Amino acid sequence: MLNVPGSSQPIENHAVIGNMRSAAVIAVDGTIDFFCFPNFDSPTIFASLLDTQKGGCFRIDPQMDDVRYKQLYLPDTNILLTRYLSECGVAEVTDFMPVTEEGAQSAYANQIIRMVRVIKGTVRFQVRCAPRFDYARGDHRVERQGDAVCFCPQQQELRSMALHATVPLTINDNEAEADFTLNQGEAASFAFGAILPEEKDRRELLDPERIEHCFKETAQFWRDWMAKSAYKGRWREMVNRSALTLKLLFDEQHGATIAAVTFGLPEQIGGSRNWDYRYTWLRDSSFSLYALVRLGFSSEVRAYTTWLRERVMDGLKNDTEDGPLRIMYRSDGTSDLEETELSHLAGYRDSRPVRIGNGANSQLQLDIYGEVMDAVYLSNKYSDGISKDGWRRICRLMDWLCKNWRRPDEGIWEMRGGRREMLHSRLMSWVAFDRAIRLADKRSLEAPLREWYEARRLINEDILDNFWDEELQSFVQVKGEKAVDAAMLLMPMLRYISPTDPRWLSTLKRIEEELTEDSLVFRYAPGSDGMEGAEGSFTACSFWFIECLARSQQLDKARLLFDKMLGYANHVGLYSEQLGSSGEHLGNFPQALTHLALISTATYLNKALDGGKGEWL
Repeated sequence: MLNVPGSSQPIENHAVIGNMRSAAVIAVDGTIDFFCFPNFDSPTIFASLLDTQKGGCFRIDPQMDDVRYKQLYLPDTNILLTRYLSECGVAEVTDFMPVTEEGAQSAYANQIIRMVRVIKGTVRFQVRCAPRFDYARGDHRVERQGDAVCFCPQQQELRSMALHATVPLTINDNEAEADFTLNQGEAASFAFGAILPEEKDRRELLDPERIEHCFKETAQFWRDWMAKSAYKGRWREMVNRSALTLKLLFDEQHGATIAAVTFGLPEQIGGSRNWDYRYTWLRDSSFSLYALVRLGFSSEVRAYTTWLRERVMDGLKNDTEDGPLRIMYRSDGTSDLEETELSHLAGYRDSRPVRIGNGANSQLQLDIYGEVMDAVYLSNKYSDGISKDGWRRICRLMDWLCKNWRRPDEGIWEMRGGRREMLHSRLMSWVAFDRAIRLADKRSLEAPLREWYEARRLINEDILDNFWDEELQSFVQVKGEKAVDAAMLLMPMLRYISPTDPRWLSTLKRIEEELTEDSLVFRYAPGSDGMEGAEGSFTACSFWFIECLARSQQLDKARLLFDKMLGYANHVGLYSEQLGSSGEHLGNFPQALTHLALISTATYLNKALDGGKGEWL
């Protein structure tokens, strides 16, 4: 067996490829060390990011002394290039998951393509493909299928996988290996994915002409999509990379956006805040809609609106005491997210437990109704108008909120210390009624407007009377308490309060004093969420803070901090959920909420620097 690397690469030393059904996380040394298949939320095939010994990986290892690694995306694509540089040679691996006109019918639809090429010198390669099925819980057998090696899991419900290669493969200890040498200008290719049913496809999968066509078709797909962006301002490269990341996290089959590719990556090294983010949060998806609208994309808006309509319909049919909507779903719309621990996995840098599923799914978070209504409002403004039946369902949602907006809940940060009356939940309830009123007025839709106006008025009074602390000269996170939290940064961004209102400016100052370290912003004071341990700064909140500075006309400061935050991106422009005290990436990766916050801030700040004001969407 080939040597197993002794320790995983840091989170920030990774990139991601995908086909809008699943995604693979690839380290800077070219190792695929995280991959769920066939869907984003399916069990892992490779998970060495969470356990280097048990998790499984797909490693391409050039045998060169003093090798250095360089990694980049081909411009305006999600095709990844990893370079190996040494005095004795230069080699590169091109990784992508094909996106073709044939779609799911293509032989390449469920494959990872890895193309190895030597640019200079003569290089020997050792390759190890070591899948571990069902989160490394299941056994499998290995068999030959022509020139391919097939991996067949014991669990019948799991799909068998195959590795095809243009170089000879050997089987060793239920893994596939290769040991070969390439001279300058020579290449080898690998395809790892679902077993193809057609013998012709299996035989021709790595035909050079077919691979070249597939590569060009995939590159053209990403470039054509990116060309639709309306953003032409400063920081275009970073904005484009964030947009491409959001698109990669978009489930093409169902029309929803997942929060991140991974699960189990810690918010503190060695800590227990290790959650599963492979699902669709109503909050994050609605914010993604806002970011994509700002960039001028429309097809994703329509797809998400359809997905959201189905969740509302299902929710109203199966209403519970805590309302018709869940805070998160699988991208297919189901909500079986029971939280369990994978005790056999060591965890990223010994951060345990490793969790799959998400227990926060059962929480009450009233803010989601505001995010849903904001999404419905934007969809009607920039896409198709709402149907009569759809509007009747919205009215039923608002009727539920009329009766329940006063309730304590767990809030946006999914606190596990019990329900409290949260400012952010009040704010988003206000947003829900505000957008419903606006939509009814703009589209001449029948609605109980007197009730909605009264609810909006009462929520506004509640916020001003019960969440404003005269002594602190600040809004507060929880009714009757003194702490602030970073979710309050959304107050002017959602047009609840003017960004130059004295109440807001003094609140912004307190947030800066209590929750920021230069450009880094923490969500809330340590110890207030009912969990042990600490966490890093929350990167999306850093971008929210910068946008608030820009909206309050502190442009020089906003631009300086924004440029600093761009410096925290990894080598290919990606961000995880959080940043640690030394700048290391923490939490799941890459995170949609971070990238959409970057887009929102960049578009507003760019227009403000040009002398205009950001449009209210």
